[in-house]
Amino acid sequence: MIKLLAKLFIKDYDNYSDPAVRTQYGVLAGIVGIVMNFLLFAGKLAAGLISSSVSVVADAFNNLSDAGSAVISIAGYHIAAMPADKEHPFGHGRAEYVAGLIVSCSIIFMALEIGKESFSKIFAPDELSAGTAAFIVLGASILVKLYIFFYNRRIGRLINSAPMKAVAIDSLSDCISTLSAIAALVVYAVWNVNIDGYIGLLITVIILKAGIEAAKESLAPLLGEKADDSYIEGIRETANSFSGIIGVHDLHVHNYGVGRNVVSLHAEIPAEMSFIEAHEIADALENELSAKYGALVTVHMDPSADDNERSAEYKALIAELLKEVSPEATMHDFRMTERDSGTVLVFDIEVPFGLALGDDEIKARIADGLRARYPSVSAIICVDKKIY
Repeated sequence: MIKLLAKLFIKDYDNYSDPAVRTQYGVLAGIVGIVMNFLLFAGKLAAGLISSSVSVVADAFNNLSDAGSAVISIAGYHIAAMPADKEHPFGHGRAEYVAGLIVSCSIIFMALEIGKESFSKIFAPDELSAGTAAFIVLGASILVKLYIFFYNRRIGRLINSAPMKAVAIDSLSDCISTLSAIAALVVYAVWNVNIDGYIGLLITVIILKAGIEAAKESLAPLLGEKADDSYIEGIRETANSFSGIIGVHDLHVHNYGVGRNVVSLHAEIPAEMSFIEAHEIADALENELSAKYGALVTVHMDPSADDNERSAEYKALIAELLKEVSPEATMHDFRMTERDSGTVLVFDIEVPFGLALGDDEIKARIADGLRARYPSVSAIICVDKKIY
């Protein structure tokens, strides 16, 4: 159904990377979700009241909260699609992540309310009535929720949407919740044992887990998560393909919404290259990366003098010392200057997160190792954390 509606109402519906298409998919999925969840709420509420089942009523209100979540998702897509302005120069793309987080919080809140009601029903259970209508409604709701799960998961992956992924996770948990509610009715019908309150607590745990997972999915990009390795490798390969560029380091990617990245990197070039030539290479690289990855790109050029025999000796020693610190540690921005006090080496090193050694200890170890071999050599070292 979603595919058919997309063909009818979304122009260029298979261009999933287009911001306008993404927004239309989000709105379409949200509207379908509102209609389906409201119908499920009405059916389950009627079945729950008829059977006096708190687990079924809880499941009904969970569907009502899902309909509200769909409204929030639609609002998030609309805000995210707004163009950049003076107050938000990088656009409003993160509103989509905020919408996903709000949806996740509503899932968690609903789980806690269900848990509270279920706990009270353990000590004061109501008599259940396991009628045929209740089983029909609950069985149909499982099929509907499975459909919602599959289409939200598929489209969520295609357009990389945090709210849709959250809805998919929640829909799958709803299927499990509904099966649990059916189980409570079956147990009562067969053995006349009321486990409705306990099943309600089980549903609480299931929904709570789904809400926490969805919140993590939405919160990660808001906090600033690492970009995909394939994205980073693509940028590196493109930069290294340029004639004159020796290597790339200090590559940073800041995300302001799906398809809205700000990229900065340092590219090493031969020290003898003219400023004008370096500037032209930087401009060309920025333009190519911007066109290829749809990002705002800034390239900084670093001169590198690798043809000096003495500097090569120093760099080889530093590489050995770095291996003792960590096999993953690397060096860049190496410069050698001569002063009255002797030779001064200036360079940056990148070390992985989680090392037992602190930054000052790492600096001291490398500086002492250099001085032990070359007493007149001192070092000015900057320690960075290896991100990519």
